[in-house]
Amino acid sequence: MSKSSDSSRWVLWLAGAVALVLLAMIASHFLMGGSQMWGDMPHERVLSAQGQAAYGEYCASCHGADLRGTPKGPPFIHKVYEPSHHGDEAFYRAAANGVRAHHWRFGDMPPVEGIGRDEVSDIIGYVREQQRQNGIR
Repeated sequence: MSKSSDSSRWVLWLAGAVALVLLAMIASHFLMGGSQMWGDMPHERVLSAQGQAAYGEYCASCHGADLRGTPKGPPFIHKVYEPSHHGDEAFYRAAANGVRAHHWRFGDMPPVEGIGRDEVSDIIGYVREQQRQNGIR
């Protein structure tokens, strides 16, 4: 057997092993419901905390501190607000322009005074994280 043949086999074996490890990692990611493969990263906790703080300041009085609604506004922990029905852009538009009532009987939502696009982004991240934790994908 030639030396180049042995090298080729070794490279093929190594490539196959790497492919199997990657496949196992991807499969475990999906089996865990698409949750993060590497756990909660520190920067994600900071972003979540920023989103939670902005949500508390601008949204909680109507949508509830627990995102489950109040007598003044609907819940975000509800299938109506899943990303496939109300995408992230709907949140940006709602904050900037307000929303005409169309799913609930709480009345129209006015624009949110004093909120910036970055804060809305933080809020969206927080809301989506809470939705995922409650089975809304």
